[in-house]
Formats: sequence, C-alpha cells, structure tokens
Amino acid sequence: MIKDSDAQFHDTDGNPQWAETNYFGFYNAEEKLNIGVYALFRPNLGVVSSTICMNSRRVVTHWEADFCDMQASLPIPKPHNLLDYKLLNGLHVRCLEPNRVWHIQYDDGKGTEIDVRFGALMPAFDIHDPDMDPMVGAKTEAGKFAWGTAYNGHFDLTGRVIGSVSIRGRRIPIDCVSTMDHSWGPRPERNKPTMTWLHGHFGDDLAVHAIMGFDPRTGGKDLWLAHGYVMEKGQVYGLKAGTGRVERRQEWYAEHIALELTDRTDRVWKPEARALTTFPWLCWPNMITFNPLCEWTMSGLTGHGEVMEFIELPELNALNSDEATRRPSLPLNR
Repeated sequence: MIKDSDAQFHDTDGNPQWAETNYFGFYNAEEKLNIGVYALFRPNLGVVSSTICMNSRRVVTHWEADFCDMQASLPIPKPHNLLDYKLLNGLHVRCLEPNRVWHIQYDDGKGTEIDVRFGALMPAFDIHDPDMDPMVGAKTEAGKFAWGTAYNGHFDLTGRVIGSVSIRGRRIPIDCVSTMDHSWGPRPERNKPTMTWLHGHFGDDLAVHAIMGFDPRTGGKDLWLAHGYVMEKGQVYGLKAGTGRVERRQEWYAEHIALELTDRTDRVWKPEARALTTFPWLCWPNMITFNPLCEWTMSGLTGHGEVMEFIELPELNALNSDEATRRPSLPLNR
C-alpha cells in the first residue's frame, strides 16, 4: 500500500545509483499536443536531471518538436524536499496533498510556461501490493517486474489535469484525464529491460493503464502484461492477464495497438490505439523512449493517452548491426 510518506524522498542506503522520479504527462487532444514533465533525482550525488517536452507532430528528432528543454546535473535544492522543489531550469512542483494533488509550474523565461494542477481520481496503484495487483498476488514471473531495481518502489495514478501551457507566448488550455507515476530504487543507466508504459483515458470515470513487456528481437509486435489496472468510477481493478499486438511503421513508433486485458473481476477489456504523434523522448542518457500520443477506442468510447516504449541505445545499436556482432536482448520476463 502506498503511504502519504511515499510522496517524499526515501531511504537510499547510500547507493550512488539510487534514483527517485516524478513524471507528469498531460495533453490537449484537439491540438494533438502532448506534454511531459520529468524529474529524475539522484540524492546521493546531489543532482537532478529534468526534461520538459511538448510535441504535436510526427517527429523523429528533438529539434522538430514544439519544445524541448532537457537538462542534466541540476543541483537538488537543499534541504531535499520532494513535496516542494524548484529547479534551476524553471520547474516548480508542489505536492499539495500527498499522492493526490500536485501543482506543476514551469517558466523558461522566454515565453514557454506550464501552470497545471493534477488531482487524483483514484488511490495510487502500488505495483508491489498483492492485494491491489493480481499479477503480484499470483506470483507470476511478469508480476515480479520492477524494471531491474528502478521500480523497487513504484505507483501509477490517474487524475484530471487542469490549467494551461504557453509555447513561446502562445497559450493552450489543458483539461484532460491522464496518468502520472512516481518511482524509487537503484537505477543504473545500463541493462534495463525493454518496457511499454501506456494508458487510455475515457473521461473521469474510465481509464486503462498497463506496464507491458516486448521482445525487440522479434520487432516488438507482441506485448505481455506485467502490471496494470482499470479505473472505473474511482474504483481500481487490477489486471490479472493481458496481451497486445502492435503495428509499427516508422522506426519503433507504434502506429496501432490492440490490447486484450482481463481485470480481477474477470471482465475483459479490448482497448485499441492509433498514433496521432511521434516523439523520441530521451529520458536519461542511454535510454530512448518511442512516444506517441494516441487516440484510444473501447466499447464505443473514444479517449486519449500516451504510449511510451523504452529501449536502451546499446540494444538498438546491436539490433541495427551485423548479425555477428549482436548480443542477447533483455526483454521483460514473461
């Protein structure tokens, strides 16, 4: 179970590779504008990296997107406080209610700004709680997934995001349902498994979120479930089984995804997504994330949400090299 104290920094045991993260993603569906606000803290090194990315296009390079500000080795403000931090890149995050409400602000000083409020629509979903996550309770191999050790502690949380962003002076309103996450644990910058992190939102009363694995050696066409939930009218129904099929057209970007997911009450959900945008998010050195904003359909409903597919750069190097130089891949275990 996620506790109020989990909104704050955790004990690191002095590990220099320990990382603590906040990710807030939100969008304007009419504009096809996807926004990602990320901070990765390394408390024992005293530094935090932060990326602020906005994209409404089909791009394969960062400079083609609407806006990117990606900074590494920013000092962590002292005293360390995850409930209220202001970074030198202009990002200011305040947690107004632990694990429920955040105020996210950003100002680059040149006309690009963010001012939004995230309010939870459900309790935080703990991927290590067997009472919440059937995959953990069933003791499946996939249910042990913790992205190496990076997700030793991790929750996902769906909520409504309200406010606005400005891109070089152009103001765009934000009023959407999206999903954030918070993670803590040792996070080396090499040897992470591949991972798909996705969600579709159909208003305040219905959302689907899943963490899934895929094998890049076979083109990543098949997905299998590690963790996930359906949020329905504020209630959380952990997923007990799930598969997916992905069609890819450009690089590794998902163009179409069809999922079949079974929740703990044995209901089967079949959401499908089609890509509206593409963006190569470099969340930290060595890790590229193929990131489309998608339109989702399910049971006659239409919604939106993003897909993130994580593959290490050395893994992509090997896949793009001659057969003789390739090395075994590290897909998420089934």
